[in-house]
Amino acid sequence: MNFDLSAQPQFVQTVAGYALQGWEIAAGWLLSPAAWSQFGLLAVAYIAALLLTRRLNPTIRRLLTPATGSTSIIATARRFILIFLPLLLPLLAFALTAIGEQATRALFGSGAVIAFGKRVFLFLAARILVKEILTDPFLRFLGKFVLLPIMALYALGLLDMASARLNEASVSLGNISFSLAAIIRLLIAGSLLFWLGRWSNDQTGGFIQKQETMRPATRQLATKASEILIYGIAFLLLMNIAGIPLTSLAVLGGAIGVGLGFGLQKIASNYISGIILLLEGQATVGDFVELENGMAGTIVKTTARAMILETFDGRWIVVPNEDFITTRVINYSDQGSSNRYEFPFQVSYDTDINRVPAIIEAAVATHPAVLDAPFPPDCELRGFGESGVDFAVEFWVNGIDDGKHKFTSDVGFLVWNALKEAGIEIPYPHRVVELRTPPTAAEV
Repeated sequence: MNFDLSAQPQFVQTVAGYALQGWEIAAGWLLSPAAWSQFGLLAVAYIAALLLTRRLNPTIRRLLTPATGSTSIIATARRFILIFLPLLLPLLAFALTAIGEQATRALFGSGAVIAFGKRVFLFLAARILVKEILTDPFLRFLGKFVLLPIMALYALGLLDMASARLNEASVSLGNISFSLAAIIRLLIAGSLLFWLGRWSNDQTGGFIQKQETMRPATRQLATKASEILIYGIAFLLLMNIAGIPLTSLAVLGGAIGVGLGFGLQKIASNYISGIILLLEGQATVGDFVELENGMAGTIVKTTARAMILETFDGRWIVVPNEDFITTRVINYSDQGSSNRYEFPFQVSYDTDINRVPAIIEAAVATHPAVLDAPFPPDCELRGFGESGVDFAVEFWVNGIDDGKHKFTSDVGFLVWNALKEAGIEIPYPHRVVELRTPPTAAEV
């Protein structure tokens, strides 16, 4: 077939040239007895792989399926292997085709068709991997837009040519030039490494958090240390893949040091303070703390730079780690220790005040959250006020008197009801108002 494409754009001429080469190869295959024999071997290999898959699939599934509810490492590994069971058909077809290729090359001295079939089976395996096996969105994205195009080029025998073209094309940045192939490899390797780092960090963090025998602060420190280690290894591997010598990182380290010296002191201070807090265990997730500036809340999250407090009205406050080191912090939780509160009240001056302590202490002790240790409820005489006698009852509870726990309010109800039942009056302020009128003429 002869077409005059000289007037067409270069891209059209290039595509037409590839199409013409493909047509010549296909025509050669169609007219060659050796090619037809290879097509027959491909069909036989696929049918044999299909029959073997139907026989082996139930057996493999039965052998690898663990007992229901089993969570051991072996059971997890068996479930992981079962995920790849759909690849059995194309991989068996590839293996049988490889055996047929050896026989074909020995008989006819040619195996181009059957080699093409092998590559097609590998492409089908990659397609099944992306479509049916991969569930992570990022991995599916890489598989769809990176793996499948590469496997398609490989199946068509164009991968070497595409790779050569990418190596020839370059991008220059000043005096440094990079080939497109190197940039693509770096992007793919970096994406995979940091995805693997994130996955490893999640798995490691989950395992550490399940170790209940470790102190919460120790678990947090171990999680942060493993995160830094994993991402540090990923970064070093990426530098090695990119061909950047590690000695050149000394320049980067010097630049970072200058930046820390001029503008990042606070950030560095917060990072170091976070490590100190994790080592000493002064405050961990779940503790209720009050800072020197009056901010108070429950620590719901710790990061390398700050701690996040949740107040009882549902607001989140981001507090830099440095504040926990350089200012006074009251930790009401302190790993679950009890706290003391008090409720003040008054009784009338007509009351026999010797009866009050026993009545109030017995009433407050009935509250299910009030503790007997370290001290039971204690009612004390505090003074003599303008309207009545001042008392206060002290009590100990586990937790904070706010949010979902309103201990002082509950104790107030108990005090009110106990005084009412005992006939003791709770006074309120009385005022005597004297009205003076000017004297009349008769009075004068």
